[in-house]
Amino acid sequence: MAPSYVLVTGATGFVGAHVVDSLLKRGLKVRGATRSKAKGEAMIKARPQQASKLDFVEVQDFESGGSFEDAIKDIDGVIHVASPFRYNTTNNEKELIIPAINGVRAILSASVNSKVERIVITSSFAAVMDLHRKAPPYFIYTAQDWNPLTYDGASDSATSAVVAYRGSKKFAELEAWNFMKEKSPDFDIVTLCPPMTFGPVVHPVDKVEHLNESNAMLWQVAKGGGLPAARVPFWVDVRDLAEAHVEALLKPEAGNKRLVIAAPEPYSYGLAAKIIAGNFEKLKDVVSKEEQAIDESHGLDGSTAAQELGIKYRTFEETVVELVSQVMKME
Repeated sequence: MAPSYVLVTGATGFVGAHVVDSLLKRGLKVRGATRSKAKGEAMIKARPQQASKLDFVEVQDFESGGSFEDAIKDIDGVIHVASPFRYNTTNNEKELIIPAINGVRAILSASVNSKVERIVITSSFAAVMDLHRKAPPYFIYTAQDWNPLTYDGASDSATSAVVAYRGSKKFAELEAWNFMKEKSPDFDIVTLCPPMTFGPVVHPVDKVEHLNESNAMLWQVAKGGGLPAARVPFWVDVRDLAEAHVEALLKPEAGNKRLVIAAPEPYSYGLAAKIIAGNFEKLKDVVSKEEQAIDESHGLDGSTAAQELGIKYRTFEETVVELVSQVMKME
């Protein structure tokens, strides 16, 4: 049975807001869970024609075991996007890992005695990648791969927040799969593992300084900043990722699968600079002319998920051009 009323956590964030729009486009009713009532109201205000199908609940503290019981009332499908992400952590375990695990556990537990039939969970390529796996020979990451980080390694105070974040995504996703094994609930789950996510924003952003992290890096390139090194050469357009979440919720055969959502072409910020220079007369002389190689020593299989879910990936050029156009207007 297809769901008719879907709860989206992290609904006022970069990915979550696109998921909300994707669901509304299908005529589904959506409830967004957000920490900020004001952002929820801003989203409804920006979508007057959908206002009757969109409501928000404030869920403040699910990461320390707070409850989703009220949020889940009358809901028959869930897309869990929310996840803690901070670079300035002083305690990796307390600030990143435990909150991520608690968030997943809270949403799964609340759904046990409910009408929910499927929960789609946003994991990350961070839960897939192995930093120590090096080419040559050429290799391709798939949804069968898991980041080998240990819990102790990720929690260690000497570990950087970036690495601890990779751990938090792995252990939160494992929490979901273990929950399914141990509790055998009436619903099934799908986990999605996207890499870097770029693209236009539809969540409440009042100024350029408040852009989400990944887009802010592209904008930095557009403004003539130095080229950051891409941590991984893999990416996906936020609209394709949102579409994948919705298809994963609606397609019966996606149940209990782990899927990697990633565009086929690798990227670098040097490639972004070339695209910006070629499409924006104003920025042509501003962006860096630095050459930056794209790491093509290994791949990431996003095509399996595209086939299973029936989605088509946008090109990097399309994504970069649409984001930069949008931010130029914001400026």
